[in-house]
Amino acid sequence: MADISMATQPEKDAFFFHSRPSLLKRMSGQKQLILMSLPVLAYVLLFSYYPIWGWSMAFQDYTPIKDFTEQTWVGFKHFKFLFSDSVFLTVLRNTLAMSFINMMLGFVTSIILALLLNEVKVKWFKRSIQTISYLPHFLSWIIVTGIVANVLTVDNGILNVVLMKLGFIDEPIMWLSNPKYFWAIVGASHVWKDLGWGTIIYLAAITSIDPSLYEAADIDGANRYQKMWNITLPGIKSIIVILLIMNLGWILNAGFEVQYLLGNGVVVDWSQTIDIFVLKYGLQVGNYSLATAAGIFKTVVSIVMIAGANAISKRLGEERLV
Repeated sequence: MADISMATQPEKDAFFFHSRPSLLKRMSGQKQLILMSLPVLAYVLLFSYYPIWGWSMAFQDYTPIKDFTEQTWVGFKHFKFLFSDSVFLTVLRNTLAMSFINMMLGFVTSIILALLLNEVKVKWFKRSIQTISYLPHFLSWIIVTGIVANVLTVDNGILNVVLMKLGFIDEPIMWLSNPKYFWAIVGASHVWKDLGWGTIIYLAAITSIDPSLYEAADIDGANRYQKMWNITLPGIKSIIVILLIMNLGWILNAGFEVQYLLGNGVVVDWSQTIDIFVLKYGLQVGNYSLATAAGIFKTVVSIVMIAGANAISKRLGEERLV
């Protein structure tokens, strides 16, 4: 290679520019990968980016009977209505509360189960627990909510029967008709459905920890709980941080199916989420503009939460998405 240590800066720039393969040459060398990615790219463009033009409805008094060019533009009218509407503020409260409950319960229970399974030395028992715990993930919410409703029913519901047999309650509780229980029921349903599935990533991360660290801890006389706290948890900290950042992007995705299927008129002020609000105003009431404005708000908040969590993680020196 030619000696460029004595060359001027423009000469160095020209040297590196010509020494790099051109973009077309690099693309031709990876044409198989590019061809394989084209269907995915087309799918994303068609179903994720093309529909964005519909966001314009949030700034119009949209009616389907008019052409797009004939719609009346109203600026931020619908956004102003959202944040002054008591119903939407209640919906926002419900969404944030249930999303936070689902996220925290999901994180804590998945990490705890992964730590406990890692300590199980009997392979057949460990595999059995893993299989049993992640099987509910493959059930649809229709089936899950049906099971939950049967468990919590007033007449012969297994939870009421067990609590009465143990003497904790004297008469059956109407779990699904009491607003103060609804958020807890939603959180417990999410944990039961996704607990085992959430542990898979953590168990995979635990296997990458250097075994010599555990051997050194054994020599120092550390017990299992000390090894969990000082070796296993720090070893999977980067995975926990990344998953937390990704889940913060879903902070306004508290769910739709479980709230819609388990909710009723008695608990509507505690069960309605933004997704149900959008369904109600978009399809049932026909106010497409208001429904679109609510959807845009949800998307913007998700992007801001991911970007903010990523920036905070970077400043703290932790793992980040980008």
